[in-house]
Amino acid sequence: MSRELPISNGSLLINFDADYLLRDIYFPNVGGINHTLGHPSRFGVWTEGQFSWISSPDWEKSLRYQDGTLITHVTAVNSVMGIKLTINDAVDCLENIYIRRMEVENLSEQDRQIRILISHDLHIWETRVGDTVYYDPRTSSIIQYKRTRYFLINASHSNGAGIDQYAIGIQEYGETEGTWRDAEDGILGGNPIADGNVDSTIALHLDIPAGGKTVAHYWITAGRKYGEVTALNRMIIDHSPDYYINRTASYWRAWLRKDPRTKLAHSDGQTMAEDVILPDNIIDLYKNSLFILSAHIDNSGAIIAANDMDIEGMDSYSYMWPRDGAMIAYALDEAGYLEPTKRFFQFCANVITSEGYFLHKYNPDRSFGSSWLPWVSDGQIQLPIQEDETALVVWSFWHHFQKHKDIEFIRRLYEPLVTRPGDFMIRYRDEATGLPLPSYDLWEERRGIHTFTASAVCAGLTAAANFSEVCGDTARIDQFRAASEKMKTAINKHLYSEEHRRFLRKIVPRDGDYEKDLTVDSSMYGTFAFGAYDVHDEKVKGTMQAIHEKLTVKTDVGGIARYEGDPYQKITEDVQNVPGNPWIICKLWMAQYVIAEAETISELQKAVPMLQWVAKHALGSGMLPEQLDPYTGKSISVSPLAWSHGEFILTVHKFINKLNSFSVGCKD
Repeated sequence: MSRELPISNGSLLINFDADYLLRDIYFPNVGGINHTLGHPSRFGVWTEGQFSWISSPDWEKSLRYQDGTLITHVTAVNSVMGIKLTINDAVDCLENIYIRRMEVENLSEQDRQIRILISHDLHIWETRVGDTVYYDPRTSSIIQYKRTRYFLINASHSNGAGIDQYAIGIQEYGETEGTWRDAEDGILGGNPIADGNVDSTIALHLDIPAGGKTVAHYWITAGRKYGEVTALNRMIIDHSPDYYINRTASYWRAWLRKDPRTKLAHSDGQTMAEDVILPDNIIDLYKNSLFILSAHIDNSGAIIAANDMDIEGMDSYSYMWPRDGAMIAYALDEAGYLEPTKRFFQFCANVITSEGYFLHKYNPDRSFGSSWLPWVSDGQIQLPIQEDETALVVWSFWHHFQKHKDIEFIRRLYEPLVTRPGDFMIRYRDEATGLPLPSYDLWEERRGIHTFTASAVCAGLTAAANFSEVCGDTARIDQFRAASEKMKTAINKHLYSEEHRRFLRKIVPRDGDYEKDLTVDSSMYGTFAFGAYDVHDEKVKGTMQAIHEKLTVKTDVGGIARYEGDPYQKITEDVQNVPGNPWIICKLWMAQYVIAEAETISELQKAVPMLQWVAKHALGSGMLPEQLDPYTGKSISVSPLAWSHGEFILTVHKFINKLNSFSVGCKD
């Protein structure tokens, strides 16, 4: 099930699913160890012999963020039970504290006790072996720990801090389901300790008059030892839970300081809002996208692709792909967020190999992530890389410098992020043609010499030459620039088909010649996106026309597929109408082409419906998935995908930048 409401401070990440169940607790790294393994921690309500889990269809729910913050605003009404809940969840902006504020309203005409029951299905260190959970009388809380990971669970209401009842026990052993089952009668057993594969449930007893309401709080503190989590617990009690929620709200409102519409101005300072208006739903999704990206960035600098544990297979997207990160950093730099992009580039400088290339993907602790790219093929050693990842980090790094002019930062990273990868890109070429040697494509599916990769490397070498010029590295300027120019000549010769009037997806060396892949692939947008070709070049026009004709999904949902016959998460065999599932990023790439090609405001306006299409297919809470069901529009694969949000932010800024490039006299 998709993740609807991530909240994070860069060290502690909490995820909720579409049923408003807490599904993930990442600590101490975003995208690192998930101490629930995606198992749901349930939340239910009991009153007068009736019980209902929040995931029940009896609850009418709305899942949103509090305006201008990375704090949830959830409402849930159960008409059968006569209860309304208004809930705010926050991860404190400074401390590893998760806090929930619950306003509980009694909609009935009589006084009654309403009990809130919350279960916790933790698998600390991502295993179910060796956990201990116990009631701690010193803090009136539940503590669960394993080795150097501790989680303290506590609550408060009108009677003060502390939980009213608890249950602790073994789960998923024999016929034992877990203490969450004990909650359904509204009474918890009170067993004080258990170890192994365990869970816990707490209860708050709230006496509420007819038509009245009360407020209760619940929190989890995370740390590496007992004294750390108990100190955080004492801080919450001393200052009050609302103190931490309010300061976090203030932080996020200050952080979201840039509205893209403020950039809509003529050279005389007059607003252009009357000429072209970005609808509110696009601006709302833009702001949400900034929050979502923030929730996917670890304090180490790693930009995590996605933290949805329900993806099919035995692995997840909780890794830093250098390509995804480079594109997202590009978007964040456009939006004016310097610090997270500086941390990202520092992370890249720390993990790049001594030879000058990036491997497949990385964990937020800078270790090498899991991979399916082999080091050997047909008995021959090969580099298991996607060379576009190396090239796009350099390209994005140059954009970062152009935006911020932070020369001291550039000086420190010049060797690891410019000369080292620049020298590698020169070495990793076919000397005869000037093209890159084979590597894996951006979809991680096939090896060869790809148009997307060659375009990225061309841009990366140009960026390296630009850096060399700024830094006065005269020995490398001409070397990098000549390699880039030779590569573009090679792209023209080997990766463009005069017969088809468009670029090829890839070529593969075969017996002294090249086998051509004529598949239309949306990634060929990279020919203009990274600056290798002018957007008005006939080669680009023919390619983008082919993408539009061959990859448009011909259903009511619409959108653009990755490539012809895309098998990933395939829904139908009707490839004539559905060449593949529509991907959010592919639609945004087409919008970026429309924006880049536009020469009048009316032409630029054609991109607005494309942005509207993306906004329409966001989840109710503003999450963008990786791809959609071509018939229902339902999210497929992970959600949210950070890259989708990054491309949306970037497309909005490209739209505004293009609009501002038009003079007053160009309006039509």
